[in-house]
Amino acid sequence: MTLTPYDYWRRNHARHHASSGNLDQRGVGDIDVLTVREFVARPRWRQILYRLYRHPIVMFGIGPAYLFILRHRLPIKMMRNGWGPWLSTMGTNAAIAILIAGMIRLVGVGPYLLVHLPIMILAASIGVWLFYVQHQFEYTSWSRGEAWRFHEAALHGSSYYHLPGVLRWFTANIGVHHVHHLCSRIPCYRLPDVLRDHPELAAVGRITLFQSLQCAPLALWDENGGRLISFGEAAVHRAPVQATATGFSFQKLWATRS
Repeated sequence: MTLTPYDYWRRNHARHHASSGNLDQRGVGDIDVLTVREFVARPRWRQILYRLYRHPIVMFGIGPAYLFILRHRLPIKMMRNGWGPWLSTMGTNAAIAILIAGMIRLVGVGPYLLVHLPIMILAASIGVWLFYVQHQFEYTSWSRGEAWRFHEAALHGSSYYHLPGVLRWFTANIGVHHVHHLCSRIPCYRLPDVLRDHPELAAVGRITLFQSLQCAPLALWDENGGRLISFGEAAVHRAPVQATATGFSFQKLWATRS
């Protein structure tokens, strides 16, 4: 129903849990993140591509539709991991094909696409937004090598997305994401019980629905400041450094000429 092959998703999600917040193990089961230094070092055309990738229209509109409708049809990055991902993915594809064929035969191509396609695109966008907010917030946690700690990354690299009651129900309490990462074996319906029994966790990484809208422009990890910043902030931070460097060279040149 969600166009997602379970085994392929399960493996990706397990790797995400095992490496979330680790700058040395990015690229599987997460949203691509560059540090400010990495972004500046890229050639101009790759900077433009990253900006496009991070644009809200792509991130929450085009990207989710591509991910769920097209990319999930192949076990990307797992093609050499044996038959498991292939069987899961192709079995799901076959089930989807049978379901679509049956619905089209029942109601026709036009009505099927008019009903199911908007639902799928909207659901995909909501899913990506939830995943985005759960990790892409200002004071998340990213570190390298031996500095990375699983429990630290789980607790501080994942947010507590405090949603209204009805949205908590519809999203199966997955907004309590820091606890979910801390111990993924806790069923989602028990996550609120953890906050009740350990109220100190309710203050960690807490983001409200309104505050989450401010996360959309965040795109670059500032290793010096230890926070996620926007392209605009990165440009502002770089400007004084460039100005200082330019001023120093002019002073040096003036002293040499004198």
